[in-house]
Amino acid sequence: MHLLLVEDDSMLAEAICDGARQTAWTIDHVGDAAGARLALVDHAYAAVLLDIGLPGESGLSVLRSLRSRYDPTPVLMLTARGQLSERILGLDAGADDYLVKPFQFDELWARVRAVIRRSQGRVIPVFRHGDIQLDRSRRVVTRGGVEVPLSAHEYRTLLALLERPGHVVTRDHLQDVVYGTASTIESNTIAVFIHQLRRKLGDDLIRTVHGHGYVIGQAQP
Repeated sequence: MHLLLVEDDSMLAEAICDGARQTAWTIDHVGDAAGARLALVDHAYAAVLLDIGLPGESGLSVLRSLRSRYDPTPVLMLTARGQLSERILGLDAGADDYLVKPFQFDELWARVRAVIRRSQGRVIPVFRHGDIQLDRSRRVVTRGGVEVPLSAHEYRTLLALLERPGHVVTRDHLQDVVYGTASTIESNTIAVFIHQLRRKLGDDLIRTVHGHGYVIGQAQP
């Protein structure tokens, strides 16, 4: 299991990381929202332990950004405040569970295991277009039954297009899905990902609708 911890309290973070390693899990730690966004773009995690009270930008903002990219990674929110209204905000934003500080570490790991189990039991759609299949539960893409390795950025680009077959998806929307709304990237970066997907999955898979964006399948009027 590979976990991400987003926590600005260095002593608590060190204790959680030590506990994760003793449980034979690998864990990455970042202390703010910016670090969390970068880590979540570049890696796939079994679960995220997300502190709501981060310096500057709230953990809720990180969570909303994650879900806006259609990323179903289970998230366990950590907070020093246990008000019902705050828990509701977190759950409505897409959190899978909530744990109020201070907590027992045995309970923390039990909740982590539980959110991972629940995520594995979800019915997550498999997207198909011709002989291309994207399995969201395993984050695997195949063509003609053969797995095609994709980078995390290429995978998210393809997923955003397959979720709306026949509809033009704008470059701005693809940028938000791949990088999040707060990121600034080079103007041709999405075009590079589209080029790579065509190279790996077929030149005729994705059509460019000039001045608008990209589409998989016949564009609807």
